[in-house]
Amino acid sequence: MSSFLPFALPLLGEDEITEVTDTLRSGWLTTGPKTAQFEKDFGAFIGADYALAVNSATSGLHLALEAVGVGKGDKVITTTNTFTATAEVIRYLGADPILVDIDPKTFNIDPNEIRKIADKHENIKAIMPVHFAGQSCEMDAIREIANENNWKIVEDAAHALPTTWQGKMIGTLSDITVYSFYVTKTIATGEGGMIVSNNEDYIKRMKVMRLHGISRDAFDRYTSDKPAWFYEIIAPGYKYNMTDIAASLGIHQLKKAHAFQERREWMAKQYNEAFADLPATTPFVAHPDDMHAWHLYVLQLELESLTINRDQFIELMAEEKIGTSVHFIPLHLHPYWRDRYDFKPDDFPVALDVFNRAVSLPIYPKMTDDDVKRVIDTVTKILKVHTK
Repeated sequence: MSSFLPFALPLLGEDEITEVTDTLRSGWLTTGPKTAQFEKDFGAFIGADYALAVNSATSGLHLALEAVGVGKGDKVITTTNTFTATAEVIRYLGADPILVDIDPKTFNIDPNEIRKIADKHENIKAIMPVHFAGQSCEMDAIREIANENNWKIVEDAAHALPTTWQGKMIGTLSDITVYSFYVTKTIATGEGGMIVSNNEDYIKRMKVMRLHGISRDAFDRYTSDKPAWFYEIIAPGYKYNMTDIAASLGIHQLKKAHAFQERREWMAKQYNEAFADLPATTPFVAHPDDMHAWHLYVLQLELESLTINRDQFIELMAEEKIGTSVHFIPLHLHPYWRDRYDFKPDDFPVALDVFNRAVSLPIYPKMTDDDVKRVIDTVTKILKVHTK
């Protein structure tokens, strides 16, 4: 009997294990030299002037919005097709999200929809595009709209390492960009994230707010060979710093980011070829010359040609012991967002239709070629059996 194939697993090697062991033996477990090294390496990898490690992408987005001046009564534009973290950080600051529908092909935020609402709201401070599944949003159009309206751009790049837009790395195109290293992401530190920016003032603010609003890092104070106990609280900050244990994983995961991407891209091509003649739509790649991170592989079931719906398909995959997921349940369908802003399901018709058809298949470097074939064979069997 086949064993269960999870939807996602990290790929960790001896380099990561050795680095973590070295950190444990060093006695310095929280934010310290390994975190500083990871920040330096990550900034160089992206081509950004500054990088700041945090304990999650959620905390990174919170710090980013606070740094660009989002506050009570302000509004931030983002997509309904995302995880709640993208929007909840807006509420942390007393601001309100303005949700926008998505492009029916890429499932990214639709710049045409942004333009439609640009003049309908006051106090818009920023726009937060989400690079869905690892494919870049249309950043030229988004930047044009932002510049016209004097909005800041904070990119949610949780899916987007190492994604490019017109040959440039995501992370070099806007005011602030935030990455995720959650265990299922393209590189993994268990929990963790990274903020990148070319704006020194934003980085300085976020560095202070990352750790309680303290004027000096603990590492600087506790490793000094002279009395360095004094510090000042200069803002009501948060507790968002990364540990050296997590950074130890990140140092080596980052070195493998391109190899991981190549493996996921190969898997996506196998899926695309295998599913081409089935009643399902494979992911659309808008700009083939750019790098797609392939964090997710989202198949759209052509329900009109099937005798099962998306939920039944997922159940049948589970019966075959293959894990799947759905990305995403649109925000406007969740009770908190729905009730607070009086959303109706068809307020965002594209996102609603995509949600009803979408299923995410396993696509991660730890999968073997046999695992990939197993997914292909199982999807093919289910869809052929249930074709009208």
